[in-house]
Amino acid sequence: MGTGMNAIVITGMGVISPVGQTLPDFWDALVNGRSGVDVIRGFDATAYPVKIAAELKGFDPTRVMSEREARRMDPFTQYGVVAAADAWTDAGLTVEGIHPERAGVVMGCGVGGLHVVQTAGMGLVDKGPRAFSPFMVSQLILNIVSGTIAIRYGLEGPNFVVTTACAGGNHAIVQAMEILRRGEADVMLAGGCEGSINELGIGSFAAMKALCRKFQDEPQRASRPFDADRGGFVMGEGAGVLVLETEEHARRRGARIYAKVSGGGQTCDAYHITAPHPDGKQAARCIRLALAQAGLPPDKIDYINAHGTSTALNDAGETKAIRMAFGEAADQVSVSSTKSMTGHLLAGAAAIEAVACVLAIQHGVIPPTINRDTPDPECDLDVTPHTARERRVRAALSNAFGFGGHNCCVVFEEMD
Repeated sequence: MGTGMNAIVITGMGVISPVGQTLPDFWDALVNGRSGVDVIRGFDATAYPVKIAAELKGFDPTRVMSEREARRMDPFTQYGVVAAADAWTDAGLTVEGIHPERAGVVMGCGVGGLHVVQTAGMGLVDKGPRAFSPFMVSQLILNIVSGTIAIRYGLEGPNFVVTTACAGGNHAIVQAMEILRRGEADVMLAGGCEGSINELGIGSFAAMKALCRKFQDEPQRASRPFDADRGGFVMGEGAGVLVLETEEHARRRGARIYAKVSGGGQTCDAYHITAPHPDGKQAARCIRLALAQAGLPPDKIDYINAHGTSTALNDAGETKAIRMAFGEAADQVSVSSTKSMTGHLLAGAAAIEAVACVLAIQHGVIPPTINRDTPDPECDLDVTPHTARERRVRAALSNAFGFGGHNCCVVFEEMD
């Protein structure tokens, strides 16, 4: 499916991540196994049980917007807008070169304006109602990121935000792909963003025992997907955005094409608000649906960018789901979790992992899973530990599974 001039292709990418804020820097960090996890510097975490995170380093939103605009945005919106601007430039798009009613935006976001909520909440104690800014609502609502991107470029087509926790980035890509396939648009910007590293974000996720409390003195060792000594995920922040187009539109304007998006699967565990179903059946069905829509058997997938959160339940459950969906081919596919380096960006995670899948196809390299020192027997896949591996990647699968039981998987393929 998605062959010929009906294919949905990727023509631009932007990434704002803890390990790099340009495509070359991001990819160089992944293939060389560099971690973005460190001691939290954005606030004093001394009293918190978790003192580490994968924060952005040196992020400057004013390279694409004014200081005034930046002040009126929560960080999650800044990240999404800058990643979208980079993807737009990378794709060689111009406002004059597209039909505004045939271009749109779908973004994934899970938490929204956590920084502005925290600031207002703290101010309320001291100032009462005077603490509220007239910009507060427009800073905290999740859909403001897709709306802001559209305003920037005058994109009048489909525009919305998907909120499915950690699956949001993949859901956004799948929804954008379907919009293009239905003929409702020619160009879609799709991805995910999150900015949850503050007292409220770290404190609440730590309270639910989701975050890693081990290796607080060795932060770069803390995110260790599929390792027997894993103890929870490490919070990250940032955004990833892809420009998706119909192949016909991309060819007509002479665009460079990275790869194609050929299939997506969407299911729900319908089991628990935070835990994946232990039988892995709906995650496996989600994988099978993505492969079926792409028209690919399991043995044609060369690489899986795993959800791989470094939590006990997810890693073992995802392994079970992959084996269930892939059968004998599960032993032939290369698997890695780039969260071992970037941390977990929540709804932004799948978006930057989509970029990683496309770059793996482009470069013929499997990024490693760092910190997989002691393989968990329940996670017995070819997890590509420590060091990147050269391998031709004709097709890659990206898995994303979110709180609430939301599952979304996407298949990316090299162009014929």
